[in-house]
Amino acid sequence: MMKAETPTEQKTTIQVIDRMMALLDALARYPDPVSLKELSKVSGLHPSTAHRILNDMVVTRFVDRIEPGTYRLGMRLLELGNVVKSRLSVREAALDFMRALHKKTQQTINLSVRQGDEIVYIDRAFSERSGMQVVRAIGGRGPLHLTSTGKLFLSVDEPKAIRAYATRTGLAGHNKNSITDLSKLERELSLVKSRGYARDNEELELGVRCMAAGIRDDSGKLIAGLSISAPADRLQEDWLEDLVVTANQISATLGYMPVE
Repeated sequence: MMKAETPTEQKTTIQVIDRMMALLDALARYPDPVSLKELSKVSGLHPSTAHRILNDMVVTRFVDRIEPGTYRLGMRLLELGNVVKSRLSVREAALDFMRALHKKTQQTINLSVRQGDEIVYIDRAFSERSGMQVVRAIGGRGPLHLTSTGKLFLSVDEPKAIRAYATRTGLAGHNKNSITDLSKLERELSLVKSRGYARDNEELELGVRCMAAGIRDDSGKLIAGLSISAPADRLQEDWLEDLVVTANQISATLGYMPVE
C-alpha cells in the first residue's frame, strides 16, 4: 500500500512544479539559449535552485543544455505538444460522426489512440438510458493485443516490432479468449491488415465484443481507432459497414485522401 503524502510533502511537490513552470515560462521568452543567470533573474529563483531543477529537466528532455550554464526548451515538449495536437484535432473531427453512429446503432462508440503498448480511450458517445454497461471510461487503457483498436495499430507495425511488443508484454491474457500466442496474434494481425478492420471477440472482457476501423491523418498515418462496443449477443454485423464509412468520413475531415 502506498504511503499517503503529508501536507508538508504535498506543499513541497507543488512548489517544485511551480518552479519548473516558472523556468519553462522563462525559457519560452527567448528564441536563443539562455544563461542560468538570466533564467534565475526572470524566474525569481535562486541560482542554485534553478540549476538543480534545470538539471532534472535536462535528464527528462524537457530542457536542453547547449553548453555549461546555457539552456533552451527541449524536444520532449514538442513531442508532447504534437501528441496533444493530434488528439484534440481528431476528437474535434470525430465527435459529430460518433454521435450519428451512436444514434444509428444505440451502442457505445469509442475513440482511442495508441500510447506505447496500450490504447487510451479519449472520447465516447453513449446513452445513459440505453442500459449499456459496456463503457470504458475516457482515459481508460487496454492492451494492444486484446483490443480491436489495439490490433489496428499492431497491424501496421513491422514484424520485428510486433515480436518486440510480444517480448515486452508477454502477451498477458485476461480470460480464456485472450490471444496469448505470438503465432496466433501474427495470423490475426494479417487478417486485420487485409480486411482493414479489427475485432475483439470477448478477448478483453467476457460478454463484450468490439469492432474497430482506423482513422488516418492527411499524411496517411493511422492516428486513432473508432470502435463499437456491445454485449456479445447484441453486436450486429451490419454495423461494420457503418463503422468503416464513419471512420473514413473522419479521416477525410482530417485531410486523408486514399490512394486509388
